Amino acid sequence: MVSIITPTYNCGRFIGETIQSVLNQSYKDWEMLIVDDCSTDNTREVVEGFNDPRIKYYCLDKNSGAAVARNKALEMARGRWIAFLDSDDIWKPNKLERQIKFMKENDYGFSYHEYDEIDESSKPLSVTVSGKRKVGKWEMFACCWPGCLSVMWDAEKIGLIQIENIKKNNDSAMWLKAIKKEKCYLLKENLALYRRRTGSITPPDTLTKIKWHYYLFRDAEKMNPFASFFWMAVNILGNSYKKFFYVKSKS
Repeated sequence: MVSIITPTYNCGRFIGETIQSVLNQSYKDWEMLIVDDCSTDNTREVVEGFNDPRIKYYCLDKNSGAAVARNKALEMARGRWIAFLDSDDIWKPNKLERQIKFMKENDYGFSYHEYDEIDESSKPLSVTVSGKRKVGKWEMFACCWPGCLSVMWDAEKIGLIQIENIKKNNDSAMWLKAIKKEKCYLLKENLALYRRRTGSITPPDTLTKIKWHYYLFRDAEKMNPFASFFWMAVNILGNSYKKFFYVKSKS
């Protein structure tokens, strides 16, 4: 079984399309663990409108942040395969089938794949994101290669991962823990749609991004200030390298 980790907060406008993309999967053995960080919109109503026992909704007692929501979903997960899908993104119908086949055939414990970007209205932005075919520990520390919606790992090899309660880059914090146990491999197929939107948790400006890169290593990885500053700088350069060579615009 695949356990799909879906934290959410005020995504009632998008989460229905996200859930439908899971229901449309050709691979049917899954559970979708939606952990709500106390949304104030109609998220609960939208989720409960889907009558499928594989969809499991849990609401936190108080608004605690995406890291806490992800940790709770990971604690709840019962599947061998752990996949990640934020509540505004979309999977293509053969995503699970193709990725599990890729991992089984190659005995991989950690993988990711290519994806396209869409806007708030689900219109294509003509941007495709790829990555390195093989990512080791130092490559992952130098750059956040996987998009969250593309990641899958084998829980038998990775085990349960829990991250510190950092406000941003909490998906990157998970990859930094997972990469210490298994290398990450790229399935060079486009299997998902990442939504660019206003109001997301992605840091909005360069200075904010720099600050949260620092906290990724200082708070999540418990590095000293010097090491945190060093890896912050390397990570910023690495992500710029990724953007230049692996993010392709069709326009």
